[in-house]
Amino acid sequence: MAAAGLYRRKLPSPPAIEFASPEGKRLFTEAYQSGTMEGFFKLISHFQTQSEPAYCGLATLAMVLNALAIDPGRKWKGPWRWYDESMLDCCEPLEKIKAEGITFGTVACLAQCAGAEVKAFRTNQSTIDDFRAHVIKCTSSEDCHLIVSYHRKPFNQTGTGHFSPIGGYHAESDMALILDVARFKYPPHWVPLALLWEAMDTIDKTTGRPRGFMLISIHQKVPSLLYTLSCRDERWVTMAKYLMDEVPILLKSEDLKSVPLVLSILLESLPACAGYFINWVLEVRRQEENGSSLSKEEKERLAAKEEILQQVHETGLFKCVTDLSSSSNSNHTLEEKHLLSEIAANVCCQEAALLSGELTSSTGICSRTCIKCFKVNDDKSTTVVSGTVVSGGNRHEVDMLVPVSKATSGCCCNSTLNNCTVMHPASTYVLTVLLLALPPNTWLDIKDKSLLSEIQGLVSTENLPDALQQEVLHLRRQLHYLKRCKDKEVDDDSTLCWFT
Repeated sequence: MAAAGLYRRKLPSPPAIEFASPEGKRLFTEAYQSGTMEGFFKLISHFQTQSEPAYCGLATLAMVLNALAIDPGRKWKGPWRWYDESMLDCCEPLEKIKAEGITFGTVACLAQCAGAEVKAFRTNQSTIDDFRAHVIKCTSSEDCHLIVSYHRKPFNQTGTGHFSPIGGYHAESDMALILDVARFKYPPHWVPLALLWEAMDTIDKTTGRPRGFMLISIHQKVPSLLYTLSCRDERWVTMAKYLMDEVPILLKSEDLKSVPLVLSILLESLPACAGYFINWVLEVRRQEENGSSLSKEEKERLAAKEEILQQVHETGLFKCVTDLSSSSNSNHTLEEKHLLSEIAANVCCQEAALLSGELTSSTGICSRTCIKCFKVNDDKSTTVVSGTVVSGGNRHEVDMLVPVSKATSGCCCNSTLNNCTVMHPASTYVLTVLLLALPPNTWLDIKDKSLLSEIQGLVSTENLPDALQQEVLHLRRQLHYLKRCKDKEVDDDSTLCWFT
């Protein structure tokens, strides 16, 4: 006989007050009249229940990102772009989160990757008065939402670590509204703010670090269109250490007398995992949605990516990197996993799994990729890589949209494009953008002042075209955040949120 299972749990009250109770309604009404329920309506419009016992952090973040109307830039299902738990996988594999839970640092990382502005505080980095001020600020606005990471025990609730957003604040009773994403277990409820601080000010036994809260808002800077840094592969620590710690040491060499020598020593020392650190932002769709046509928005995004690639191509630094990489005795390149057919096979498998609602593509086999170039309008062509993926006995037909420099219409179902010139992110483009994204103080240890001046002119972002400048500055912000993770200023392995 199958186990009966559980249907919810009774909310321990006190200390909590159920949102839908008469007392909960009174608190809501008074808080609304006081102006500290402004963020509630956006959140409640996107309220969702976590789909897995360990997905409280993912559900909370998806709810907040949708409440802030942050466009994920890729499709969820059908034609719709929308944040779902299954799409929050840039910092940690979903399979790992499902099995082990999620950390405070990973939730912050995911929010950063999504283009949100994140301010994270552990209780040892803040005070209860500061926390209260942040709660009041966020609940009085639609532009900022507050996520809490806490232990359930102080509320006499079952479970351990948990994430949920704060939906409101009642000043007279000093109570906060927790919109609990484990709705199968407990309904939304009001709790004393002092007790919530106590629940956050607990030490995770696995990591020895306190829990805390984070403020999520819309970033004033536009997110990346073409490139993004990835910390999903654990080797990112090696790459971050190289860029932030080892590169400045390499640049202290007395032997550096020219730009080619500077680039040569940096590229020769690149870790083998460098190619996995910076990723290409791709757009994938189901074939049956639009056939071979592109929507107005798809055309605009492709055009924007092409513009950025062209701007990279026109920089002086790109010419230096290209000259060095193309020299006859040069080994200065990233590990080339860049054959378009290979990229297509890998990406199509991953995206077919996502579009079909699966969490893993490990069982998917990309049986065929077809690279097609066709006219978008009278004077431009675009490239679509079509893939057929077989997974679990099901076939998925997906398209990958590729920015191009110049092409002629036709179809070539092999690993090359023949007469189609595709500007996918080959190593010279990737290396150029990565070097541009390094913090300006990276180069200050170059001894030769004339050489330093020349290098600074090549890597300066001040005179870059706007689109490329925004792309580079986005990557620079990501580098800064990853450095903080590496240095444990933001703990990438902290506050384990396990079964809720």
